[in-house]
Amino acid sequence: METSDFVVFEQQDGIVTLTLNAPEARNALSSQTQWDAVVGACERVQRDASVKVVILTGAGSAFCAGGNVKDFRDKRGLAEGSGMAVRENYRNGIQRIPLAFYRLDVPTIAAVNGPAIGAGCDLACMADIRIASERAIFAESFVKLGLIPGDGGAWLLQRVVG
Repeated sequence: METSDFVVFEQQDGIVTLTLNAPEARNALSSQTQWDAVVGACERVQRDASVKVVILTGAGSAFCAGGNVKDFRDKRGLAEGSGMAVRENYRNGIQRIPLAFYRLDVPTIAAVNGPAIGAGCDLACMADIRIASERAIFAESFVKLGLIPGDGGAWLLQRVVG
């Protein structure tokens, strides 16, 4: 087992389990370090020909609570700067995650163990297969916050549910 600050990478034979590991924050995807950790884990899988499948899950009671909406309110993180700066923040930040999953040559399974909200729902949609526990809930709640699903959710969701 190998652990970054945010992603626990476990490999047994050809099965890799990636666990989002910030249960106190409900595994929210809200910082460059976290996005880099997810992308880095995908790149590591892609380099290893012995990997046959990836399982993505969350530590604690949530799969992933999405982004930190307070950052948008306070114009921090992704929302920092001018409109063009925000665009680049997305491109160089969270938007790298769906591309990293798309590039994987092995199947991915989202083991959704609890709420998958906003970017967390989008993350589940990035997987090839979703398996949901009885505690799982899914929400694309961007519109309630006056946001767009800037990590691919508008494209992914309709392909998953029709």
